[in-house]
Amino acid sequence: MLGMTLAHRLAQAGQRVSLFEAAPALGGLASAWSLGDVVWDKHYHVTLLSDSALRSLLDELGLEQEIDWVTTKTGVYADRALYSVSDVAEFMRFPLLGSIDKLRLGATILHAARLRDWQPLEEIPVSQWLVRLSGQRTFERLWLPLLRAKLGENYRQTSAAFIWAVIARLYAARRTGLKKEMFGYVPGGYARVLARFEHRLRQEGVRVETSHPVQSVVAHPASGLEVSFGSGAPERFENVAVTVPAPVASTVCPQLSGDELTRLRGIRYQGIVCASLLLRRPLGPYYVTNITDPEVPFTAVVEMSALVDRRHFGGHALVYLPKYLPAEDAGFALPDEQIETAFLHGLERMYPTFSRDDVIKFRISRARYVLPIPTLGYSKRLPPVVTSVPGLFTVSSAHIVNGTLNVNETVTLADRAAMQLLAVADERLRAQAKV
Repeated sequence: MLGMTLAHRLAQAGQRVSLFEAAPALGGLASAWSLGDVVWDKHYHVTLLSDSALRSLLDELGLEQEIDWVTTKTGVYADRALYSVSDVAEFMRFPLLGSIDKLRLGATILHAARLRDWQPLEEIPVSQWLVRLSGQRTFERLWLPLLRAKLGENYRQTSAAFIWAVIARLYAARRTGLKKEMFGYVPGGYARVLARFEHRLRQEGVRVETSHPVQSVVAHPASGLEVSFGSGAPERFENVAVTVPAPVASTVCPQLSGDELTRLRGIRYQGIVCASLLLRRPLGPYYVTNITDPEVPFTAVVEMSALVDRRHFGGHALVYLPKYLPAEDAGFALPDEQIETAFLHGLERMYPTFSRDDVIKFRISRARYVLPIPTLGYSKRLPPVVTSVPGLFTVSSAHIVNGTLNVNETVTLADRAAMQLLAVADERLRAQAKV
């Protein structure tokens, strides 16, 4: 979505654009796949009322008015029991925390939702900030299990800006005047969004090449930049924007300065092993069930069919079971059968009525570079978008500095980067004209 949106904005500005994608289809983390006869997103995505950049893009594609908006429920699995925390009354009955703990937790969330100056939070460890606001017991019983589920032991190097960004997004819709959480989806999922988007790009004259992995981008001896691929002849361009994850960019762009390469390689990532399950019946009423039990082998239960009308899934239920891992973790090499056995056992632990006979299809996706970890002082150590190699730009999810990774933030980043790229390219042309 980053590369596609960037290509879209550059083409709208009158540029001739080529878009190269290593995979067989466009979309990256937003791409779709099939579960039997059902085609839906490979990873779970949701649109919020406050996702203005994404909704604007969907409007350009003629899809925004088709979004189905739904009020969802949230669950927590703790101490081998499921609890609903979908409203204030349910939250106040939540037995994991005492009355004072709940008041402090509510105050923490309200404080974060109202906070605007996020940069000082980059200098504070997330654990220190949460303990100070919520208290040690709330941190240990709720925040710490959730942080470990998402970040693993990388939470120790993560700044408070991370949890601020998560809370700020989830509560942004409430500031629009609707005092409830409304989640939305485009009927057909991202398969439909991406097909419409690709059609628009081609209409705009963008050359789209899939199954076309880029091996290197280097300065050409004459002028411009030479892009080499896994197969076929290299091609030459005046400007190149590399939108792959930071560690991959450091390999693809070998002529960057030592400092630039160090910055790219210094970005830590959490990856994801995500199971998609098509079930004969739903597990429960919750869109998201957060898990604090360390014995459960996945991060959360995301029941997409609690949000999306089950007719889109042939009357069945669609569930995601994500497990976040450091990019270098050996868990990515585990065979599918081992992961499936462990995950199904986890479901049996959580849902006594669940039967493995309910599983129609089980598929596993792996992605090593998903979530850049916002470590202490993160924005000060970012690799530059405008690099030391003339005409070469690097922009990725690592450049999301005041938000958390989602499609809306990705589109926002692309919009901002497009303006920056156009300004730099225009300045270079004016400089060349003077010479």
